[in-house]
Amino acid sequence: MKKIILIIVLLFSFSNVFASEFKTNFTQEIFEKAQDNGKIVVIYSWNEYCGTCAKQRPILEQAKNDFKDILFLSIEHVENKDLVKNLKIEYWSTIAVYKNSKQTAKIIGLVEKDKIYSFIKKEI
Repeated sequence: MKKIILIIVLLFSFSNVFASEFKTNFTQEIFEKAQDNGKIVVIYSWNEYCGTCAKQRPILEQAKNDFKDILFLSIEHVENKDLVKNLKIEYWSTIAVYKNSKQTAKIIGLVEKDKIYSFIKKEI
């Protein structure tokens, strides 16, 4: 019995090592206000156990600093299914750009910094 409990504890601990510690900062109110004010908004859809999402996260954190005029919002996909459906985001690890209350571009699963930055610059 002790071995089983130990295995369960180890598996639980091991699985949490891969969990993303990213937080959702998206709200409909923040998004709509930014759009009303003419801001470009980049929304990042992620999932807690997504390896690609974990690779994208630091790139997007850096992009927040490098693109000061753009609002970066993140949304956990599984816990916010209705919101991502309304945003027309179907997959984890999606980066979508919104201008004038419309989605103008989106990429899925891209993890190279230069390509992500190029994608964002193209939409400015």
